[in-house]
Amino acid sequence: MQLQDKYRIAILSAYALALHGFESLIPMPIPWIRVGLANIITVAAFILFGFRAAMMVTLVRVFIASLFTGSFLGPGFILSLGGGVSGILAMGFVLSLLPGLFGPVGLSLIGALFHNLAQLFLAYILFIQKIEPVLIITPVLILIGTVTGLVNGLVADLLVKGLKNSGVTIQNTPQ
Repeated sequence: MQLQDKYRIAILSAYALALHGFESLIPMPIPWIRVGLANIITVAAFILFGFRAAMMVTLVRVFIASLFTGSFLGPGFILSLGGGVSGILAMGFVLSLLPGLFGPVGLSLIGALFHNLAQLFLAYILFIQKIEPVLIITPVLILIGTVTGLVNGLVADLLVKGLKNSGVTIQNTPQ
C-alpha cells in the first residue's frame, strides 16, 4: 500500500469517526438504532478508491470507535464489526458481478440491507437464541435501514460528485 493510500484511508477514517461521534449526540427514539452517518464516508471511499479503502475505513472506524466508547469486544462491537464487514463484502460482490449498474445510492442500500441482516444473524446466534424476537424486529430494522441507506447514499452521491468536480485526483475507481 502506497503512502498516499494510507493517507487517504487515515483522512477518510477520521471523517467517519467524526460523523460516528456526532451521531451519538443525536437523540434516537429507539436507543440501539443508529442512522449510520459514517457509512456516507464508507460509500464515498468505495466509489472513489475501491473495495480495499472502504473496508479499511470501516475496520478503522469500528475498532477506534469501540475503543473510545469502551465497547471493544462487547456485543455492540461484534454487531458493528459483523454488519460493517458484511455490508462492504456485499457491495464489493455486487459491484464485481454487475459493474457500473449501481451508483452510491444503490450501493448504500445494498450495504444497509446486508449490514442489518448480518446484525440480526449475529444477535440471534450469539445473544438472543430465540427466533421470535428476531422476526418481530426484522421488519422495523429493515425499514429503518432502507430509509437511512437511501439518505446516506444520496449524501454520498453529492459528496462524490462534489469531490470529482473540485478536481480531487481519484485513482482506483471501481466503475
